[in-house]
Amino acid sequence: MRVLDISVPISPELPVWPGDPPVELVRIANIAEGANANVSRLACGVHVGTHVDAPVHFVEGAASIESLPLDRLIGRAYVVEFSEVDVIDDKAFDSADLPAEVHRLLIKTQNSAFWSESPNSFREDFIAIDARGAQWLTDRGVQTVGVDYLSVAPFGDSRPTHTILLQAGVVIIEGLNLAGVDPGWYSLYCLPLKLVGSDGAPARAVLLKEE
Repeated sequence: MRVLDISVPISPELPVWPGDPPVELVRIANIAEGANANVSRLACGVHVGTHVDAPVHFVEGAASIESLPLDRLIGRAYVVEFSEVDVIDDKAFDSADLPAEVHRLLIKTQNSAFWSESPNSFREDFIAIDARGAQWLTDRGVQTVGVDYLSVAPFGDSRPTHTILLQAGVVIIEGLNLAGVDPGWYSLYCLPLKLVGSDGAPARAVLLKEE
């Protein structure tokens, strides 16, 4: 069994969505300075790094993160790669020849290279899913979609894609790193922090592959 960690490391150098608070990770007690134990404080937004969106992120009055069904985030998942598209729309999905039984879909693009090429800078030119692509996913019964940058939707046009997916009950995972992950079937385990009332939460995501 091979375990693939597809989460991005959280540190003060991690880029965040413009306007979101930066990551602060500060040691507030040190054994070297006489403390009983080393203790750190973490401050960040809930949509930092690898994270899961809750419906209330874009749908007022909808469910928050602790209410998400965890079976959407654990189980068989399919990784598809789009290497030559500027936006993932319905035509891109039509040409991808996805297996009919896909319910958890992880999308690999050139975004995954950003985590190593420009790990400390936010990129506006990331590949994402437009409204037509989002509707394609909901029409075909996809229950979970994961993407390899900080938004499932194109920069500057966040609302349509998010709203279509979240209103349909699709669980969104953002900020994955799929570099080195080949297309195909895997077992996905992605568990967001149980933050009561929150519109999102950081998560640790891994793929398991039988060898």
